[in-house]
Amino acid sequence: MSINSFGHLFRVTTWGESHGPALGATVDGCPPGVPLEAAQLQHWLDLRKPGQNKYTTQRREADEVEILSGVFEGKTTGTPIQLMIRNTDQRSKDYGDIVDKFRPGHADITYWQKYGIRDYRGGGRSSARETAARVAAGGVAREAIKALAPGLQIKGYMVQMGPHQIDRSRLDMDQIDQNPFWTPDAKAATDWAVYLDKIRKSGSSVGAMIEVVATGAPVGLGAPVYAKLDTDLAAAMMSINAVKGVEIGEGMAAAMLTGEANADEISMGDDGKPQFSSNHAGGILGGISTGQDIVVRFAVKPTSSILTPRKTITKSGAEAEIITKGRHDPCVGIRAVPVGEAMMACVILDHLLLHRGQVGKNRGTIG
Repeated sequence: MSINSFGHLFRVTTWGESHGPALGATVDGCPPGVPLEAAQLQHWLDLRKPGQNKYTTQRREADEVEILSGVFEGKTTGTPIQLMIRNTDQRSKDYGDIVDKFRPGHADITYWQKYGIRDYRGGGRSSARETAARVAAGGVAREAIKALAPGLQIKGYMVQMGPHQIDRSRLDMDQIDQNPFWTPDAKAATDWAVYLDKIRKSGSSVGAMIEVVATGAPVGLGAPVYAKLDTDLAAAMMSINAVKGVEIGEGMAAAMLTGEANADEISMGDDGKPQFSSNHAGGILGGISTGQDIVVRFAVKPTSSILTPRKTITKSGAEAEIITKGRHDPCVGIRAVPVGEAMMACVILDHLLLHRGQVGKNRGTIG
């Protein structure tokens, strides 16, 4: 199974399976001299780990990350950083009924058809458990970003659960850490709790929409034509397990706008720098960052493992019915928030390094 790496200069390779002894990431290209300890990465893993409330899978994993290489005396050395997270609460017996059956909506059938072998225990590499390694790698990227662009901040939050969207007039970023749904709308969090409880108790699941924003990003990240910042961001988010759609800025809604409504008008600010009247472009023009907030949204499908009986087939082609047992997220989008943040961090650091290598500093001046 090839292509388990992403990134150009800052390159991350993830490894391991949902029910194997461990999983992790090999991070190559991190600049030397970045202060780094396991505790800094653990902070982000603790936000993603399962079993924190009734709205996520009850699998109990400490998700403790170990740094095996690439760090000496508390600083990165510039050599590959090996990160490992041990699995401690696998229950492979829960998957005994699907050894020969394919779960509808899951990658079981395509993995089998392509490779002729699949790890049915939780889905192996297709499991969302793989994202723990991404979050650890994203923690490394965040620490390097502090050194290269100290004013840059990345924040993710949920803006929709099923058909229920937040009210942006009630946006309060302080609320994100105050509810189990990572949403900046306190009323939406209350409503979603009732809604998801019904979904959870019925044994079903529901999808979600996540928004990730990078503030304080410098002008000039990204390059035409095949190294656009939004190209790499879209690919990074789409690579997350269960993601089925990605938007940059106005996204799909741009199709409904006129040229006048969509164009972000430009003027000179009091600080002598260009400023924009709006941000329909999501902070990226021609694949290059404008200095505005970089805004990405992605849609996460409902968890495919549900208790509702579904029609399927077996490896032999026989008709069958399946109920997926085990411990699963009724809304996997909840734990996708720190994953989206991690992928944003990895892509932005990669482009900071590419920009530094090719251009050094911005060359065009205005005013």
